[in-house]
Amino acid sequence: MPDFLAAMPYWLAVGVLSAMGLARGQMMYWLGRGVTEGALRTSRKHQQSETTPRTGPLRKTMLWLDRGGADPGVRALHRWGLVMVPLSYVTVGFQSMVQAGAGILRIAWWKYLIAQLPGAFVWGLFYATGGFLAWKYLFTQAQTYPYRAALVAIALLAVIAVIVRYRRNHPRPAACPIPGVGEDEPAAAEPGTARPQAPAGEVRSI
Repeated sequence: MPDFLAAMPYWLAVGVLSAMGLARGQMMYWLGRGVTEGALRTSRKHQQSETTPRTGPLRKTMLWLDRGGADPGVRALHRWGLVMVPLSYVTVGFQSMVQAGAGILRIAWWKYLIAQLPGAFVWGLFYATGGFLAWKYLFTQAQTYPYRAALVAIALLAVIAVIVRYRRNHPRPAACPIPGVGEDEPAAAEPGTARPQAPAGEVRSI
C-alpha cells in the first residue's frame, strides 16, 4: 500500500480508495459517452468528431473505444443489466469495458452512479485490507516460478477459449434487462408491408 494510505486510519483509507474507484469509473463512463455523442454529431453534421483528442494522454483510450474495446462490456450490460457495473469491480480489465460500455449505451448518469457505489466500496475495502500485498505476492511468485505462472496462464486461456467457442456454437438470444432498452419495439410487419425505420443516428438515453 502507498505510504500516504498506510498512514491513514483504516476506514479513511477505505473511503479514499472507494472515492478513487468511483472517480475512475466516472472517467471511463464519460469517455464512452463522449464517443457516442461524437459519433452522433458526426453522422448528423457529417464532420469530424470533436470529442476525440488528436494528442494527449486520452488519445489511446479514445482510440481503444473507437476500435470496439468496450464491446464485451456493452454486450454484458445488454445481457445482464446494471448489475454488471458493481460486479465488474472484482475483475481486472473487464471493469473498464463495462464502465465505458455504460457510457456508450448512454445509461442515465444517476443510475450508473448508484450502481457504482457497492462495487467501488468493495474495491476500496479489498485494497485497504491487503489488495496491494496480494498483487505483490502474485507478481513475486510469477518471477520466482515462471514455469508455474506460464502453466496457470495457459490453463486460463484454454478455459476462456472453450467458453468463447461454446457461446459461438450455442447462441442464446436474451431480452435486454436494462429498463428502456428493447421496449416499444414495433410489431412484426404483415406480409407485403414495410416495417417503419427509426431516424438515422437516433440513440435513446437509458
